[in-house]
Amino acid sequence: MLVDSPPEQRAETAPAPPSKRRVLRAAGLPVSVAALVLIVLVSIAIGAKDLSLAEVWHGLFHDSGTYGDVVVGERLSRTVLGLLAGAALGLAGAVLQALTRNPLADPGLLGINAGASAAVVTGITFFGVTSLTGYVWFAFAGAAGVGALVWFLGGSRGATPVRLVLAGTAISAALFGYLQAVMIMDDAALGRMRFWTVGSLASATTGTIREVLPFFMVGTVLALALARPLNAMEMGDDTAKALGANLNRTRALSMLAATVLCGAATAACGPIVFVGLMIPHIVRSFTGPDMRWILPYAAILSPVLLLGADVLGRIVARPSELQVGIVTAVLGGPVFIFLVRRRRTAQL
Repeated sequence: MLVDSPPEQRAETAPAPPSKRRVLRAAGLPVSVAALVLIVLVSIAIGAKDLSLAEVWHGLFHDSGTYGDVVVGERLSRTVLGLLAGAALGLAGAVLQALTRNPLADPGLLGINAGASAAVVTGITFFGVTSLTGYVWFAFAGAAGVGALVWFLGGSRGATPVRLVLAGTAISAALFGYLQAVMIMDDAALGRMRFWTVGSLASATTGTIREVLPFFMVGTVLALALARPLNAMEMGDDTAKALGANLNRTRALSMLAATVLCGAATAACGPIVFVGLMIPHIVRSFTGPDMRWILPYAAILSPVLLLGADVLGRIVARPSELQVGIVTAVLGGPVFIFLVRRRRTAQL
């Protein structure tokens, strides 16, 4: 359900945040950063392979052999990628929730994940792509192409939240139908796609990180720069125009930021669900609707969730592991149901 109440109603039901909320927002940032540092250390220290803290330390700073390969070559790379992908998904989700005025929106709403997945299947089936490096560029091209198509079908300069969501939903349905058809007809594509489509950090390498890092940086800067215009748009189109916001430019840049961020994360890790939905929604409950606070919190706390889910997946299935996309889906399903029920109760 799209949430687009009249400006007058939002002005009456959204008073200025009390002093307690301001204190909570300010104090919460260092706590969130501390939680992020802690989960980074845990992600490096704990893995499917059982190593002592002394062995982890030795592998991190002194050993270029077996311990170094495990700690630096595997755990450190997947931790860095988890930081980048988590922040990207959180920022993309926050931007899309503001753009569509739907607090239950996520990066998959506009078809970006579907575009990336369909492009990877096409690369595997018709172009013989087998390497992760090839997946990255096909996935990013697919995400960017779908983002542009959604913007065009949504009305381009006349785009509205409803049009964008409808266009994204229609394109997603068509692309997932194409994806399933190709994978059913091509057993080899099905086998190679099975691991990528569940979402995982296990294949992280320094090469992959270097390839997607520029996109993460550009998308992050662009998303953070949109905080004030998105705040104006939250109050309705008429009010935003009165405040001097350029609606068409803000929507176009928001689509670009979300596409770059989600496209880069999906290209590197595969489609990971619920991170971009849960964290911005939870953050909004204690920061209020101000995007100047929501975006930094989302960028910090989303990697906490993603890396925490990744660590949990390594522990519960030792000596193997569960992919992080499976863990976030298992955790996110009940949370999503709770958020929907709470929202429905609040509206009654």
